[in-house]
Amino acid sequence: MESKKIIELTQHYVMNTYARLPIALAKGKGSWAWDADGKKYLDFFSGLAVNNLGHAHSKVLKTLQTQARELMHVSNVFHTQPQAELAELLVKNSFAGPKEGPLRGRAFFCNSGAEANEGAVKLARKWAKKKFGPQKFEVITMKNSFHGRTLAMITATGQEKYQKGFEPLMPGFRYAEFGNMESLKAQVTDATCAVLIEPIQGEGGVRMASAEYFRELRRFCDEKGLLLIFDEVQVGMGRTGKLFAYQHFGAEPDIMTLAKALASGLPVGAVVAKEDVAQTFEPGDHASTFGGNPLVAAVAKTTLETMLEPGFLENAAKLGDSFMGQLKKLKKRLPIITEVRGLGMMIAVDLDQPAKPIVLKCIEKGLLINAVQEKTLRILPPLTAKRSEMKEALRILAEVLEETAKGQGVIAAAAPRMEVMS
Repeated sequence: MESKKIIELTQHYVMNTYARLPIALAKGKGSWAWDADGKKYLDFFSGLAVNNLGHAHSKVLKTLQTQARELMHVSNVFHTQPQAELAELLVKNSFAGPKEGPLRGRAFFCNSGAEANEGAVKLARKWAKKKFGPQKFEVITMKNSFHGRTLAMITATGQEKYQKGFEPLMPGFRYAEFGNMESLKAQVTDATCAVLIEPIQGEGGVRMASAEYFRELRRFCDEKGLLLIFDEVQVGMGRTGKLFAYQHFGAEPDIMTLAKALASGLPVGAVVAKEDVAQTFEPGDHASTFGGNPLVAAVAKTTLETMLEPGFLENAAKLGDSFMGQLKKLKKRLPIITEVRGLGMMIAVDLDQPAKPIVLKCIEKGLLINAVQEKTLRILPPLTAKRSEMKEALRILAEVLEETAKGQGVIAAAAPRMEVMS
């Protein structure tokens, strides 16, 4: 079917909840995707940080086919090997794993990041009520954050644009300035039970806070008897150059949420928690019909094992650093770029003008990226991207930005030209 027909069908029969880009993708392989008309694109959108292993990864495909022949779904009232092994792998390779002595954590599986965050908040509330009494229920989140689209999670999200029209909002959430401990401390009340925070604000524009901030946050939560929940839905699973983003900051959470890249495109979310918190949940407290079923669990296990292979994450981190370094050189030539920042393969370019026209021009030239917060380009290459593909993406982006700047007469001609990732 031609792209035009697919777009027409979508516009007629699918609810209008996305400002969709004007292409219809039909297949993908590695870092590349093709639309229904056969045009080829370098996919540095990565399904919004989902396709961390790129499209149609050979190990993922093999696992998918093998498991689909054996068992795709059963109720979670039964035990299954793929889910048990996935939980073990997540726990042993995270803050919840055994440093010494007995096992220190557990995992719960659901279908999405929003569901994972809902589960984490439920777990925190029950833990706090059991430990301190019924008055404990409030969760502090950050302004400019994003935690999902359910009613509770749009309330947790510190951006009014996601909440407008869905009032009344859920009670029990208070907002602090990201990276500002004094702001957070001012929001603590006798009802506070937890802090929910993204180690890097992805939808907020790849906004970062210091390692010292996170270490102080950890100390403060310990002092006040609060649980620290890290939302790693977008930044986890290798996106920042480490398996989990918290590993950059020297501060461990009590609860961590995952989704997006966990199963390379199949729907799954996870709540990982330390044992003394995890054991709060009892049969009947929480559930998910499809969560962690044999098919998605097997693929998630393969995804995680692939990322844990020697050198995999280190290589992705080096390529991401090199890419950002070249963008910073480009910034010296082009005043329309106001900031370049990021970590690993999570990269943002701030502009002095709307970012969407740049996105559309990149699409015309065969590069898929996206815009967040109006004036920010977000670039999310697959962790499997080759150096040659990173160079090509950089070439296209530089070409579009230079053409835009030249059209506005704002190129700094005296600045040295950028080398394209030699």
